Order: sequence, then structure tokens, then C-alpha cells
Amino acid sequence: MDADATTDPKFEIGHVLFIDIVGYSKLLITEQSKLLQTLREIVRGTDQFRLAEAEGKLLRLPTGDGGALVFRTTPSTPIFG
Repeated sequence: MDADATTDPKFEIGHVLFIDIVGYSKLLITEQSKLLQTLREIVRGTDQFRLAEAEGKLLRLPTGDGGALVFRTTPSTPIFG
């Protein structure tokens, strides 16, 4: 039997914040680009983003006009982060 198969799995609690830009598809392409850039700047400016990036825990998946952020600390972190 594999040694990894006998170890207990590790569980983490994550608080997920889903983001979507309402009316995105109705905007001009230049407006869409500006909004996405603003959203990226806001997210990248958070301590949680920089910490996850530094720890190699950042996972990027193309999501169009939205995103999902997972916070592994407190439920209020997305609000006050």
C-alpha cells in the first residue's frame, strides 16, 4: 500500500467570494477592458492576494467578466481585506 494512502486527508475551510460585472456583455469592448483592469487592480491590491501569491497558493483560471476568490481566514476577510 502507498504511504500517502494511509495518511489522513487535511481539510481547510475557505470562504468564497464570487464577483461578476453586471451588464458586462452590453458594454463596449473598451469599457469592458477598463472595468476588468479596475477589478484586477482592486483584487491584486489586497493583502490576501499578495500573501497567496507569495505562498504559491494562487490559482488563476479564466472566468470572463467575473472571478472567485477564496479566503482561508475569517468570513469577514473579503469585506475588510
